[in-house]
Amino acid sequence: METESADHLIRFRDRGFLDQPVETVPTDSITIGYTPRSDGEDTEYTKLLAEAADELPPILVHRPTMHVIDGAHRLRAAALRGDTHIPVRFFDGDRAEARLLAVAANVTHGRPLSTADRTTAAGRVFASHPHWSDRAVAAVTGLSARRVSQLRKHTPAARTGHRVGRDGRTRPVDPARGRALAGELLRSNPGASLRSIAAEAGVSPATVADVRDRLRRGEDPVPSRRPEPDAAQAAPADALPPISLESRRRPAPNPEPPPGPAQLLRIFDSLRRDPSLRLSESGRNVLRMLGACTLVVQDREKITATMPTHCKEQMAQLAHGYAGLWRLLADELACAATAEAS
Repeated sequence: METESADHLIRFRDRGFLDQPVETVPTDSITIGYTPRSDGEDTEYTKLLAEAADELPPILVHRPTMHVIDGAHRLRAAALRGDTHIPVRFFDGDRAEARLLAVAANVTHGRPLSTADRTTAAGRVFASHPHWSDRAVAAVTGLSARRVSQLRKHTPAARTGHRVGRDGRTRPVDPARGRALAGELLRSNPGASLRSIAAEAGVSPATVADVRDRLRRGEDPVPSRRPEPDAAQAAPADALPPISLESRRRPAPNPEPPPGPAQLLRIFDSLRRDPSLRLSESGRNVLRMLGACTLVVQDREKITATMPTHCKEQMAQLAHGYAGLWRLLADELACAATAEAS
């Protein structure tokens, strides 16, 4: 599993599981084994699902062990309703993959994992996959890459010299060290292929080619870095903009880049499949609102091109106003999620 990428789990979580056929399986043949939740079952959530009139969505089960990967509350709800069978999609990977998939699935589907559970899950990933990059661990656990980097510092995984990214490619933690090693290998064995040197040094063949060219020109394999500008020169005090009282009241901006269009659609798709939203009137109202927003994600350029000229200025004002309200809602939701997780 160490050589596998994190992306294959994310792809399976987001869309790949839909390719698996739905099978009707006896409820008493399925067990709840490993769970990434420290607080156990949410009985109120289970009752909400049990009282729904619609058929419960398929759960995800690890076929070799018949343990639930995603859908423990749905399985409990089915038993509470007296259902003898439940729709199931199967995952056929190994046990380690199933545990990672349980974390990845519960980050976005149904009742999301708490911050504490995600932090615990990151620790397990460090133990089982110490070479996974911060972004790979973040993709599976739902934490930010910055938070994962902070957590890694206190684990043996911090001492690994190379990291495996989400794409499965291995990269050195310190590129300068890989370049220096590639230079030593080229000097000792000039006839070796770029790929063999790259594999031994832990860098890409393109990097080895660049190191070889630098050696031929009599240059150091590691390009010299430009010195950091003096802080006083880079940002003189009188050039800094004043901080308004309003900006002091605002929460600190999110250090992570905002989700792109494709990620926005994936997030909406996961919410759309969440039974706790689908099976309540307030939840369906939220989903209808979000469904309208996906049109902006998909047809933004078309909307701009087809909007009548005399309406564009008013539409811009309206969009700016709604954007401000969305930011307020985002801040309120983030604060509420943090408070409930603590």
